[in-house]
Amino acid sequence: MAKKVKAAEDFMHHIYIHMNDVEHFVVYSGLTVKQFITSVEPMKNILLLNHAYEDGSFNMHTQFDFVTNEDMSGFLKKEIDLKRDLCWVDFASEKNVNALTPLEQAELLYLSHKREPLATPFFSKLQNRYTYYSSVADKMTKVYYRFIGDSEILVSNLFNQMIKEKEGAGNFWRRKSKNNSPAIDPSTLRLYRPYVKEGALLSLYKLDKPNAHYGVEVRMLSDYDYPDEVWDDLNEILKLSYDELIQIS
Repeated sequence: MAKKVKAAEDFMHHIYIHMNDVEHFVVYSGLTVKQFITSVEPMKNILLLNHAYEDGSFNMHTQFDFVTNEDMSGFLKKEIDLKRDLCWVDFASEKNVNALTPLEQAELLYLSHKREPLATPFFSKLQNRYTYYSSVADKMTKVYYRFIGDSEILVSNLFNQMIKEKEGAGNFWRRKSKNNSPAIDPSTLRLYRPYVKEGALLSLYKLDKPNAHYGVEVRMLSDYDYPDEVWDDLNEILKLSYDELIQIS
């Protein structure tokens, strides 16, 4: 009997990833700002360069709004409904922001407008680990990483959280054992970096096997220049054989 082709809704999540490890940025589609912030190392503050959030704190020196770690949950709750482009960098403390020169402030403005840095996306005074930009119309997120391996940490944490939630949605005994949920390690995802450097779709789903195994189908999509086109063709893409299957147990 022919194997049934899975439709898009048969999967738990799809994420498109295209990594440029030379320039230290990764383009994603299928990733929200909440998923990003809750899946990477905790940040002390974020400096909002392009946004529609009205409840942030205000820095007089730069005229930029910012969000502290304490206010992050409120920011994430409201950001879901704003439906606008977003650009920010993380920073250690406000005194670092107050030390920014006019030229450095101009570089931040250029970054938010052009989606790329004038010189570098990393500012020594801010000590930022990330530079984040997302576009609603393009259905994409672009992140510059000081440490490019943080991308695999992000994706593994994202998938592991989804698996934990799936395991916790079952009966009482499954909920009690959810701390022992299957998990994928960042080092495992790093083995598949050659695919994401060309552009790849990663699709998470629960395998038709006992013992709560999960799988990630990896499909290289080097012909796609624009991430939003992936979603238009998703069901057709899923009819194609995957290039790799990562089993999570």
